Amino acid sequence: MTRVTFPGRILFLSADPDKIDVQLAGVDLSLEQAGQLRDDVSTDEITPLPSLVYFDERLASHPYTGFKAGDRLPIGLETARLGGFIVAVGGKRYGKGSSREHSPVAEKAAGIRLVIAENFERIYRQNADNVGLFTSTDFGLIERIRRGEEIDVEELVGDRDSIAAAVLRSGGLLRYGRERLHSVSATRSLSDGQGPQTLFEKILARHVVKTADSLGDITPGTGGFVRADIRFIHDIYTGMCSYMLHETFGKPVRLHEPESIIVFEDHYSYAHRSRVHIERGLLPQVHELSRAHREFVADYGLRSHGYLPGGEGSEGISHALMAEQYALPGQLIVGTDSHTPHSGALGCLAFGVGTTDIANSMVTGAVRITVPEVLRIELSGTLPRGVTAKDIVLHLLALPGLKMGTGVGKVFEFGGTGIAQLNTDERATLTNMTAELGGFTGIVEPDAETVRFLKERRGIDVTIAPWMRSDEGAAYAEVIRVDLSALSPMVAAPGDPGNGLDLSKLPQRVAIDIAYGGSCTAGKREDFDRYHEVLSWAAERGLKVPPHIKLFLQFGTTAVRDYCIEKNYLAAFARVGAEILQPACGACANCGPGTSTSTDQVTVSAINRNFPGRSGPGKVWLASPPTVAASAIAGELTSFEELQARFGTGQAR
Repeated sequence: MTRVTFPGRILFLSADPDKIDVQLAGVDLSLEQAGQLRDDVSTDEITPLPSLVYFDERLASHPYTGFKAGDRLPIGLETARLGGFIVAVGGKRYGKGSSREHSPVAEKAAGIRLVIAENFERIYRQNADNVGLFTSTDFGLIERIRRGEEIDVEELVGDRDSIAAAVLRSGGLLRYGRERLHSVSATRSLSDGQGPQTLFEKILARHVVKTADSLGDITPGTGGFVRADIRFIHDIYTGMCSYMLHETFGKPVRLHEPESIIVFEDHYSYAHRSRVHIERGLLPQVHELSRAHREFVADYGLRSHGYLPGGEGSEGISHALMAEQYALPGQLIVGTDSHTPHSGALGCLAFGVGTTDIANSMVTGAVRITVPEVLRIELSGTLPRGVTAKDIVLHLLALPGLKMGTGVGKVFEFGGTGIAQLNTDERATLTNMTAELGGFTGIVEPDAETVRFLKERRGIDVTIAPWMRSDEGAAYAEVIRVDLSALSPMVAAPGDPGNGLDLSKLPQRVAIDIAYGGSCTAGKREDFDRYHEVLSWAAERGLKVPPHIKLFLQFGTTAVRDYCIEKNYLAAFARVGAEILQPACGACANCGPGTSTSTDQVTVSAINRNFPGRSGPGKVWLASPPTVAASAIAGELTSFEELQARFGTGQAR
């Protein structure tokens, strides 16, 4: 048996900044002395977005630099590494948010060998496995480690699925893949009489493969591998992926089915207007990322969507382009981003993976998966005017059970009679934000609306196969029912997307400094229809964005931009004083106009998450596109209906 020791210090990620200071000063605390541990430590806090310009050993300086305790960020550059810490301990839902593998890579590079928490977000834990970083929910290990005991590796992997355990025993996924995934056999055959299945299970069964350690079982909790119809990666991760592949396999490496790999350069095209990147001298690293990204594309002749001519903007955000140009019902798609479920709106199985996962899949054709349970969101009733899909998902995020993590790692199947009134763009908002719900993915059964969308956007005729639906009697871990008619415009208070509040019930209105409409979640055609509805109404009445407020509208793709030009939307946007930005992730990635620059600034944003530091140092309120536009005109958090009541008659859509 292999036994390991952890000869170093334990860092308790306490909610009390003074307890952090004490530890950084060299004092070792017990679990009791550490007090309340921080819940919801996000990957945005472990490695803030500016840290993502690095993809190698330089990440050792960066872990926890965005970690917030109280009102402070007590852990600075180099602090964790120089502190001699070997174990980190957090509370619930550790590693929520982005799929960035930079977080466990940075922790491991700084000396962390084990992370202990009450529970973990799915992508973070899988990424940690993949780089050989142990994770555990056993707080009993803490005192044993303090006493210097040897720990049997089997204790650390015993409660994991067989693939996770095997990956950890191998020291990481790339080593495992090199040793155990020499060949991937044909897709598992489908047999009759399996009983009622969900759409997710049917797609999974058509893509699961047999390997030396996996026989293609799709029982929840089982580890295994699948083949993907499409694999994609974007510029934050391409350099790291290339570094990993060539470090492990040499250069050049033989890619598996390179024609099914798509590469996007969508995050940094506005870096030259990002104050944090300019002031921290990070633009050379951004250029290095672009160089590594483009070199990888050129070396392997990969299909690519890059920057626009002229230096600002990209062809589009990866998720939006996937839905507009590539995803089809019944497919399985993986991408290096937690918002990959966006494409689930078209009835495909799309989920996010880490850099090591995508690197392994590039050479073996196999994508690692731990089979999740399925949770159904049953939508009924009719949405009131002015209420959008964003309000639906903010309502879900505020439900006590989901807020506590009952959806973590599960598939969210959106259905019921209420889904028919949502077009594909709106459905994509729901599936996109299953990332914030902690889900494995989100999916909507394809229907006549899916056929319409594909015909209108791509000019293709698609027939929905009879099997592309969930069977009556299929098993669900839980069914959550939502009466759409009871919903109102929602906002989420700063710090977490789960801080949902009914806008009409805010005790006092919040003044804003910045309003931002854009991102993969809110840069689609439907979203710009909503921005225009509010802002054209305002323009007709001579209303403008107040001088002290900035309103930014950023397209998700060039196709959305061209749609807005064709519909003559830009005239109304200009009349109210909005600044229009070319497609890019922009402010959502803390990279470009729309981010705050000081802690006292308040932003209302249509992006998908508002973790500390996500879009600058200020406070970010999440809201729907019409609420963002109305708030920009009013100068404070306001719904379109309230704006109309204040300034004139009319009806919200």
